[in-house]
Amino acid sequence: MAEQHGMPFLRETLEFLVLAGILIPLLQRFKVNQVLGFLGAGLIVGPYGLGLWVDTWPWLAKFTFPRGEGLSALADLGVLFLMFMIGLELSAERLWAMRRWVFGAGALQVVLSSAIICALAMAFGNTWQASLVLGMVLSLSSTAVIVQLLSQREALASPMGQSIFAVLMFQDLAVVPVLILIDLLGRGSSPDMWSVTGLTLLKSVVAVVLIFVIGRKVIRPLFRNFARQRQSDVFMALTLLATLSIAGLTAAAGLSMALGALLAGLLLAETEYRHEVEVTIEPFKGLLMGLFFMTVGMGIDAREILANPLWVPLSVIGLILIKAVVVTGIFRIGGLSWGRSVESGLLLGQGGEFAFIVVGVAAASQLLSPEMAQFVLLVVGLTLFVTPMVAQWGQWLGARLDAKRPPSHMASMLETVPSLGTGQVVVAGYGRVGQLIGDVLLDQGVAFVAVEQDANLVAQLRNKGKPVFYGNAARPEFLQRLHVGEAAAVVVTMDQPAAALATVRAVRGEYPKLQIFARSRDTKHARDLLAAGANMVIPETVEAGLQLSAFVLDALGVPETTVGHVLDRERTRRVADLNNGTVA
Repeated sequence: MAEQHGMPFLRETLEFLVLAGILIPLLQRFKVNQVLGFLGAGLIVGPYGLGLWVDTWPWLAKFTFPRGEGLSALADLGVLFLMFMIGLELSAERLWAMRRWVFGAGALQVVLSSAIICALAMAFGNTWQASLVLGMVLSLSSTAVIVQLLSQREALASPMGQSIFAVLMFQDLAVVPVLILIDLLGRGSSPDMWSVTGLTLLKSVVAVVLIFVIGRKVIRPLFRNFARQRQSDVFMALTLLATLSIAGLTAAAGLSMALGALLAGLLLAETEYRHEVEVTIEPFKGLLMGLFFMTVGMGIDAREILANPLWVPLSVIGLILIKAVVVTGIFRIGGLSWGRSVESGLLLGQGGEFAFIVVGVAAASQLLSPEMAQFVLLVVGLTLFVTPMVAQWGQWLGARLDAKRPPSHMASMLETVPSLGTGQVVVAGYGRVGQLIGDVLLDQGVAFVAVEQDANLVAQLRNKGKPVFYGNAARPEFLQRLHVGEAAAVVVTMDQPAAALATVRAVRGEYPKLQIFARSRDTKHARDLLAAGANMVIPETVEAGLQLSAFVLDALGVPETTVGHVLDRERTRRVADLNNGTVA
């Protein structure tokens, strides 16, 4: 008898939440990649894992997912958020700064890998449509896995890390044409195929352009109006509204909802609210993406390995080698050493999480047979599983190669890969004082990023081209998004004493060695800021009193040089006494 609940699939949902509550802390503790952890968990508790023995041991049904469809609806949300986060990373600013690597190395990698894989697929008897889909899908790598591995090594800011990230950015951009291509190929062949294809492609392009153009006019004002409330739940609601609405619009236009979620991320990436949105959805993103990968693991039938004991391992090794050779050649031409090029190639050798989306769509469109789809998913899943081991081997092999062949100093595209902001100044609070500091820094050619919680002020300054972002600088997650740990200093200039104190505490707690300079309302506030971890504090009352003293002395006829000397001496004494703790 079917289970009756007020909520469909309640048992499956509760089981997943319990599993996630246990699994996520364990993965973090043992530094295991979460993508691999959820894939493995899904494989074990899914219908092709312990679910196979439910008929023999019925009690297993309480701890497994014998019906994978029980979580499919929630997994679809995970897919949308995965695509949304990809779009959020693809800001025009980052793309332009790394354009030669993104559109040079990235495009070359996708084209060459797709062509080789497509040719091999056709050689094994697949149709050209299926081969083309397989080539494009398998040319993409796993952004989630690679970025986490590079972050664990603290190598994301290195030339190799930035080069890999540039290639991943292009792969993420390639998602749009792949989704449209699947939709076109899925319509099948007919006598007027080319006219139908052309019309469909035109409709797709028009729909995407209209959504992007209209969205840019709507998204920023919408967030600006609601940001005044400064509530994280409002940001979550707006983010969900933007993502699901645009996904619905693309579905209404006959395109994929995943494409709409990607467009929503792209639209928000161009606004000053990008970092705040990233911080707000971070907890939900991890849970929903975990749900997606766990559902993917449930769909992998490990018995296929026994059914194909030769072709499955050969396909896993072949995919990694093909992509590794292509990437190694491109990165070597781009200027990386042989060791770093080989290491990068092995890091990018696996299939990507996007394959699980596209292969499912292609199978539903009958572009791929169910057997071929299952085989491809198994191969991609296994490449993800072995990626940490392959990455360690690549690191060892790269070090050996560079020890034998020291890196050359040839001019290359690598010079265009920027750092993540090392040496920048972060100005927390961009009112009158913050803007004055920003003007001085700009005048001296010092790069800076400002953070402000007044949405209207942020909008005005962004229109003037100022590097200002909306957000709360007292949130550690937000500080990480700004790469504050790589900044030269943080200047805290908020009007509100409590906000300034919370920001200093947050920055000092996350970055013990970072220089923090702060403005205070009065002497008491200054002492609190110093106790919280500020290196230097300047009270407003000191400067106001000194300026008034200068006008009084000038009116009394005291020479200008004497006034300047007196003010400098008094300023130095008071600031020194305050920061040394000798002011009562």
